[in-house]
Amino acid sequence: MLRPHTAALATALAAALACTAAGASEAPSRFVADPYPSTYQAIAAGPVLLTNATVLTGTGERLDGADVLMQDGRIAAVGRALQAPAGTTRVDGTGKWVTPGLIDVHSHLGVYASPGMHAHSDGNEATAPVTAAVWAEHSVWPQDPGFAAALAGGVTSLQILPGSANLVGGRGVTLKNVPAATYQAMKFPGAPWGLKMACGENPKRVYGQKGGPSTRMGNVAGYRAAFIDAAEYLDKNTPESTPRKRRWWQGDDAVDSDADTGGKRDLKLDTLAGAINGDILVHIHCYRADEMATMLDLADEFGFKIAAFHHGVEAYKLADRLAEEGVCGALWADWWGFKMEAFDGIQENIALVDRPDGSCAIVHSDSDEGIQRLNQEAAKVMASAGRAGMQIAPERAIRWVTANPAKSMGILDETGTLEEGKMADVVLWNGNPFSVYAQAEQVYVDGARLYDRNDRSRQPVSDFMLGQGATDAAGMSGGVR
Repeated sequence: MLRPHTAALATALAAALACTAAGASEAPSRFVADPYPSTYQAIAAGPVLLTNATVLTGTGERLDGADVLMQDGRIAAVGRALQAPAGTTRVDGTGKWVTPGLIDVHSHLGVYASPGMHAHSDGNEATAPVTAAVWAEHSVWPQDPGFAAALAGGVTSLQILPGSANLVGGRGVTLKNVPAATYQAMKFPGAPWGLKMACGENPKRVYGQKGGPSTRMGNVAGYRAAFIDAAEYLDKNTPESTPRKRRWWQGDDAVDSDADTGGKRDLKLDTLAGAINGDILVHIHCYRADEMATMLDLADEFGFKIAAFHHGVEAYKLADRLAEEGVCGALWADWWGFKMEAFDGIQENIALVDRPDGSCAIVHSDSDEGIQRLNQEAAKVMASAGRAGMQIAPERAIRWVTANPAKSMGILDETGTLEEGKMADVVLWNGNPFSVYAQAEQVYVDGARLYDRNDRSRQPVSDFMLGQGATDAAGMSGGVR
């Protein structure tokens, strides 16, 4: 519900959003037009049948002694005693488990690449509190060895986000975890962008000495100012807007009469307007429950929807509201206390956010190491919940690293569960994936076996790593190039 003090803004927003049917389909597409489109092409692979395994579908179902058939890059069938076409590769899954490919909603691979050097520090455009104009994909280095390490941990898709220095850090991008020479060749086809925002300590710490916000109240004032500009921009760039303002997509040579963003394109406001329209999904770095509540009110004020709060060590304190409003909690298993806003974290956090109905709990990494073992991070949550008297079955916990992140990233229609017609992003584990001994034996992306723990030829190596041993042997390591 909009509050009385926002009535004037609500009127402006209503005008901005009350487009004609034609206008409604035109304006959002302009704000999220992609000049750097995905060139991803699935690797061709023949049909594969995984047989007699324990299958966690990601929909809350567990099937024992079941099969998964992959064909033409898609899930063709899931069930028992499946029939397969001639020429199908059969993989015996006896004693093994099959899950959807794991998905990390919060990664900085490629923008904080390995080795961790200043030259690879491309995640924070820390030049202004609001840098909504920047896109993380333009920093992604596809040669980052971290991608291959994540693949070995069963990760088939991931969202790469800017860092958390800024109030608004820019757009994130969703990638398929495949070896490629360009980020476009990894870019998940049709996936919406995410918008990275941050509240709390980070922005005020980074900008407190730079003339930016130095307090939490300054942070909120900064968000509001940015979205007020975006609401006005959205109003001026919808078809029914006042004719004295030239809309930037009209492409004429007229000079903007007021020399402001009302008559020319603004990359920052494109992103914020796309978020208001719901075409760009909002992901917010936020730890404390009170600040998450404030951000929910901010979203209410400006008419956008929060896809997920990230880190959220106090999410358990407002789990009911998150569930009611359909906001995901993308959380750690046990990170807490490393700064003041993380002080009140508990190990049962994810389990408490994972309510029976309407909730969306996610295990995320925010780590080039943690992304290699998301399954074990989920297992830690299961153990902590068990000690508190909450027993969580594997068929429920698997959703924390598959279906729920896919939902928050806007790609659940394509991946995240083992359902007929979806992308064949699949992991074959050597046993229960929530065991400390669990290993991903085979990882399929769109039905192609990209990783095999028992086949060195199916263990991708980054171009950056090729030849490193020879370089070291020649005594050239450690030099400045």
